[in-house]
Amino acid sequence: MAGKIVTRRAMLLAGGAALLAPAVLRAEPAPDGRQGQPGVRHNVSSFSAQDWRDHFDTLGKGAIVADTVSRALHFWNADDTDYRVYPTSVPMSDELTKRGYTRIVRKKVGPDWTPTPSMIERGMDVRYMPPGPDNPLGTHAMYLSWPAYLIHGTHDTRKIGRRSSDGCIGLYNEMIADLFDRAPVGTQVRII
Repeated sequence: MAGKIVTRRAMLLAGGAALLAPAVLRAEPAPDGRQGQPGVRHNVSSFSAQDWRDHFDTLGKGAIVADTVSRALHFWNADDTDYRVYPTSVPMSDELTKRGYTRIVRKKVGPDWTPTPSMIERGMDVRYMPPGPDNPLGTHAMYLSWPAYLIHGTHDTRKIGRRSSDGCIGLYNEMIADLFDRAPVGTQVRII
């Protein structure tokens, strides 16, 4: 009887290994040397450290660096006693990504949303949306000095960690609410 149990277990283990073998054999090292699909980003571990001094002369009212490669937003308060990192969504393509220096010029809880001119040019079937659960700006929005570029929340949590926006930087709603309370109007922003 004991021989049959061992044999049955051995067969189950061998069968399980056979099922996993194709996936293991297909896995190739990623560009960074880790096992997995080539080019697939593992976002949590891909956050790269930033130092505000690499981007700004002073902190002023505060500073934000939005890193579109690691898909992380870094925040420092005015006296450098608070540093936060938030996972983000970033623009879908380089054509939609504006990089450089800007600042927060306005903030709004419960923003409404209007399609951008580039969305209309691309023939997207989108129209104005009032605040609410279907609004793509989520619960809070911080408007930048560049027209139509914002740091905002999203109700669609699948977008975070991905190239999924039309130019904006998106955060989970609870994280944009936290950042919204910490970053005053006038906070300097750099998108890299």
